[in-house]
Formats: sequence, structure tokens, C-alpha cells
Amino acid sequence: MNHCGLLTAKKEPVPLKSIEVELEVRDHVATVVSTLLYENKEDKPLEAVFVFPLPGDAAVCHFSAKIGQTQIVAEVKEKQKAHEEYDDALSSGQQAFLLEESDQSPDIFSLSVGSLPPGESASIRLEYVTELAVQADDGLRFCLPAVLNPRYQPQGSEGGSVQVTSVPASLVPYSLSFSARVSSPHPISKVESKCSLDPLQYLNTEKTQATVKLAAGHKFDRDVELLIYYKDAHQPTAVVEAGQASAKPGTLMGDPVVMLSLYPEFPQAVMSSVVSCGEFVFLIDRSGSMDFPMDNRNQKETRIGSARDTLLLLLKSLPMGCYFNIYSFGSSYQHIFPKSVEYNEKTMEEALKKVEEMGANLGGTEILKPLKHIYSQPCIPSQPRQLFVFTDGEVGNTKEVINLVRDNSGSHRCFSFGIGEGASSALINGLAKEGGGHAQFITGTDRMQPKVMQSLRFALQPAVVDISVTWDLPKAVSVTVLSPPITTIFQGQRSLVYAQLTGQSPEAAEGCVTVKYSLAGHPSQNQLRFSLKPAEDTGLTVHRLGARTLIRSLEMEERERRGQQDGRVKQKVVELSVQSGVSSSFTAFIAVNKSDSKAIQGPLLRRNVPAPRMMTGCCVPGYPSSLYGAPPMGNSLPSFGSFDNSFAAAMPKQPRRDPLLQLVSLQKASGCWLLEPALAAALGKTSEEVENPKPSAVNKEVWATILALIWLHGFKSDVQDEWELLAMKAASWLCAQKAPCVTECVEAGNALLGCKVQKDSLGI
Repeated sequence: MNHCGLLTAKKEPVPLKSIEVELEVRDHVATVVSTLLYENKEDKPLEAVFVFPLPGDAAVCHFSAKIGQTQIVAEVKEKQKAHEEYDDALSSGQQAFLLEESDQSPDIFSLSVGSLPPGESASIRLEYVTELAVQADDGLRFCLPAVLNPRYQPQGSEGGSVQVTSVPASLVPYSLSFSARVSSPHPISKVESKCSLDPLQYLNTEKTQATVKLAAGHKFDRDVELLIYYKDAHQPTAVVEAGQASAKPGTLMGDPVVMLSLYPEFPQAVMSSVVSCGEFVFLIDRSGSMDFPMDNRNQKETRIGSARDTLLLLLKSLPMGCYFNIYSFGSSYQHIFPKSVEYNEKTMEEALKKVEEMGANLGGTEILKPLKHIYSQPCIPSQPRQLFVFTDGEVGNTKEVINLVRDNSGSHRCFSFGIGEGASSALINGLAKEGGGHAQFITGTDRMQPKVMQSLRFALQPAVVDISVTWDLPKAVSVTVLSPPITTIFQGQRSLVYAQLTGQSPEAAEGCVTVKYSLAGHPSQNQLRFSLKPAEDTGLTVHRLGARTLIRSLEMEERERRGQQDGRVKQKVVELSVQSGVSSSFTAFIAVNKSDSKAIQGPLLRRNVPAPRMMTGCCVPGYPSSLYGAPPMGNSLPSFGSFDNSFAAAMPKQPRRDPLLQLVSLQKASGCWLLEPALAAALGKTSEEVENPKPSAVNKEVWATILALIWLHGFKSDVQDEWELLAMKAASWLCAQKAPCVTECVEAGNALLGCKVQKDSLGI
């Protein structure tokens, strides 16, 4: 039966007609304005409820509604008061609008449009600011989350339930238009996206300003991701923003606020020494949704399949003498070894056999229990713990998980990977931020392997300790740092610091910030000098981001102090949120139309606006419309995650066709290769063709290892970041052998494989 294309789970009309998004990027800060157009085509007044994702670190700073010619700007109020005001307005027949952050996760928001009369339209304007994360290839990533996947809410976890109607992305009954304007002091090299874009339009000859639009016909089957590349983007910068004229001096909004972007550069001598110790713990999501394809257009490679291939590269790249373990989780969790074991040929081979058997057959997404088990294991002396978490992020108890990582941040670093569309940015970024590591997102046609190997290189960097930040400012100016202390520094990675500047600075005054730290026993420091003169035309973006940073720190502190129910920290958050106009977990935006129009008569019809969800590959029976739906009674799995084990076991194993992974799988833990038929096959040769050219004075392992390195450099140089670490290990093994005739071997290997690889480039 045709329902006019307006589909919800109950075949009800959808009052949301369109979403228009305007993005303005200034250097590495984004301001996003979303306009949502609602129209009531029914014969009774409506309450429309829309639950949708936003970036986890966004600072929502404006919310307003326009009905006819009446414009209502929302105020930030304590959440309970806002709810009461909203309910009172609806019960008295007034129009009201409520916007609030979910209690479970800071990247989920709920928008309620109350008392929309028959035939009436309402235009909702929502504005937020957010920082852009730096990617491994130096691109800045902006993501407009469009896909909201069901989040697994474990039984007994904190917080209530947020209800949301969700439909497969192809059935979303409202349109999305998206346009972006980018400006920077540095020329814009390019803007890329997984979504189809109209061509980039430069606005000036210096190429420092440009616009770009989403091509017409965008489907809601993916988040809208932009990767922005500037020339010389790694320069430290400082932006000083003037306070709000109407705000009282001495307050956060009344004083100038500075945002520092620091890019510490480490001495090359220290960077060349890769750490050869550590305890590496890999935590792999095996929930049912990990069986979905990595990319809708390529149904062959699944998320779990890509994770298996990535684990192969990781295990081959680990240094001899370190320790490791692999955990996997769904509704339950498993580990390959009872506790972390020393990395050698035997343990590596045992782990790889178990990895090959891993399927997406463990049900829901219960990450807390395996994390607690990992943290319960005593740390190994002189082996710093490095945790790698791979998940598609469909987790409901995000705040609980992040708090647990934060509580244990003194004993480890956490590297997180969000896999596929709809992965929770609050979870992935929160794990890395609180765990002192680095976050990566893998979507669309991205290969997981290069991003993960980038993080392994970070993990193998010597840990930076004794970090301090000192300020040198004019005598009349004092500083209040709004950001939490810097606890982690990686080579070339940005650190952002926000600070409030109180007092009058003389004309042309300068400030200086010095970051000092110790790296592998070497004291180092980086300095940034900056003008205290406020920049023009920044609005209040820096103030709002600074307020958001401080609010998040205080929210963490409030959760830590639960049990000391004095409420002072919560009150401070509420005051700061109201003063800055920035959302928090304890406040909400409330707008009530108090114009003289007559009250709206009759009971309200509730209409849940469906959010797009990823439904790839197959349709799962019983997929609930509830975002945080409680698991069925007597069953620890929610229906959307309960993939039958026998179904997963019956799926045919994908043959390993990738020649790179075929070659890598043959490498020994020590770094060498054996001269065996499987190696010849991986090189595309027969056993005789490989064995005959071997110089007689050279042993078989040396010859095989040189051939493998020549093949990697000769045929796979375009993906060198994936195999670079295991090739370094192979080169170290070769150097330790002090083998004769190495030059002769390289020449013979080049002749055999048809390459022209120089001996020096092999690192031997």
C-alpha cells in the first residue's frame, strides 16, 4: 500500500520535510548551521520528536524557531526546569521547542517540536561549533553524522532510555542539502569526500577561500565527511578572541580567550629509535553489525574481515620481546591467552590461527566487561600497556565506558578505531582522549590497515613524560587555563589549549607559551609567541569551544565525585552553560511561543521522526525502532544484535586474494621469511625459479628475506605505510645475520623479480 512515501515503522506521516546544513570552516574550527523545516499536514496538532547524532565534541550554541513571522530564540536552562517549562507550555496549548543532549552519550541529541497546529510550518535553526581532528595524512576531518545506528544498551547500565524511530537509510522521507565555505591563512590544497561533491570553487587567487556543495541526490546511507587539506598546515598558531561586549569583565564570556594549536616537533635522533618493548592489547568488536560491509558499494569486504587482515599486519609488525594479547567482544567476551604473553614465533602463530576463526557472531556490543578484565590484569614491569580498540561504535553506555578508560589512564595509552558509517564519535574520540592515545575513523572505501599502522607507529614512539606548559604574559594580564593538562604528545600531532586572559594588555603586547617535556631521557621544549591583539571577525567561536572544553572537564569531575552529593560541580556546569549559551548534560535549550495567539486545542499526536540507520547486506528480522531498546526479558542480547552463531558459521570463508597479505602472512615473528613453496607462490614464481638464482654462500632465510623486501619495495611502494614496520624488523634481522654477498643477493633478486630496488632503500 502506498503511504505517500512518508514512512515510519508505524506508517505514520513525517512532519520533517528537509534539512539544510551550512558549514563554515575557518582554519581548523567549524561552525555548522542546520535548518530543519517541519510541516503538519494532518488535521490535529502534533508533537514531533527527532533523535539525531552530532559530533561528540560539538558545542551547541544557538537554537531558535520561526513560525510564520514569529521568531523565538531558545534559552539555556537547567534540564529539569526546561522539561517542566516545556510540559507546562504544551498543557496550556502553547507552542514549545526543546533541545537536549542524551544522558548516555554526548553525540546524541533529542529535538522536540510541540503543539504544531494543523497546516502550520516551523523552521528550526540549530548552530554548533566544533574543532576539526587532524588525520594521519595531515588532512582535517569534518563529519556531519547523518546515520544513527541502534546503540546496544547493556542491562543494568547507567541512565534511562532514549526512544528513536529508525528506518533503513534508503527510506528516509526528508531531504538533505549541504554547502561549505572554507577559509584559512594557508592555501587550500584540496577538499575530498566519500560523498559526491560539486567541484571546489576558489573565491580568490591565493586559494585561501573556497566553497563546495554536496551533489544533488545524496542518499542517507553514509555520514557526510569532508577532508580538508591546507599547505603548511602544521604551523603552530594562536587566535585571541575579544570578549562579549555585554558580558561582565572577569567572566569567561567577558574576557578575551586564546586558542593555541601546538605541534611539538621531536629531535630526529630520538625519533629514529623505535621502542622495542610494551604490552600490546587488541580489543576487537565481534558484534553482529561487524558483518556489515565496509562500504555499501562494495559488499565483499566486511568490517570483521578487514579487522582480521589488520590484526595480521599488526601481529607481524610487533617487536620481538614485547608482550601481547587479543580480546574480542559482543554480548560476552573472549581472550586468546589468559594473560598477555611474550611475543615469539609460537605465540604469534597461535594467535593468528585464532584470528582466522573470528566471525561477527558474539551478539551485542558489551565493551565494559572486557575493559574491566583488561584493567584487572597487573601491568608488566618495563612493558608500557598500549590498548587498541576496534569497534563500529554502536554502544549505548558511552559515558560509562569513557569514565572507565579515564580512571585507568595512568597505566596505559588507548588507541581507538571507529569502523563504518554511524560509529559514535563521542565513544571513539573519548576513548583516545581520555586514554592518552589517538583516534581514527574508517569509513567508505578507506583501508583500515594504513590508519591502524599509523597508530602503531605512535604507540612505538617513546612516551613523553614530565609535560608542563608555562605562560609569559605582560604583568597586568593573568591567565586561567580552560583545558585539562596536556598528558600526551605525539610527533606532529596537534594539541589544543584554551585559556581565559584577564586584565588589560598594552598595545602591541605579546605573549609566549612554552611546552616542556622529557622524551627518552632528553629534555625538550617548544615555544610559541603570539600577539595579544584580538583577531577580527571570529564571533564567539573560541569562547564557546573554550567553554565546552571546561564544561566537559567539570562533567567528568562531577561523575567522579558522585556520592559526595553536594551538587557544587553540577551547579558550576549549569552556571557556565547558561552564561556561555553552550549545551551540557545538565542543561537544555527551551523556547516557548508566548505570543498572544489563541491556545491550540485538542490532544497532541506524537510523531517520531525516523533517523537513518545503516542496513547493509541484509535485513535483520526484529530490528527494533528503539535506539536504546532494553534487551528482551531473560535474554542478554537485543534483537538487533542477535545474529545466530550457526548462521555466521555457515558463511563461506573469503579466500585471501590480496598478494600483500599473502606475503606478510608468511613472515616469521623474528622478521625473516623461509624459502618455501608458499613464498614462491606469493612472489608469483615456481620453487625452482626462486631457488636457482640464490648465491651459494648465502643461507636460505637470508635469500628469502631479501626477495620479500625487494618485492615489497618494488611492487607495493604505494602502500608502504602498511608494511613499513614489518620491513624494518626484517632489515634488522638481516643486519644481525652479518650475511655475506648481500649486494650480490639484491642484484640477483632484482633480476628475478624484474625490479630496480636499491640496496640502501631496503635498510640493509
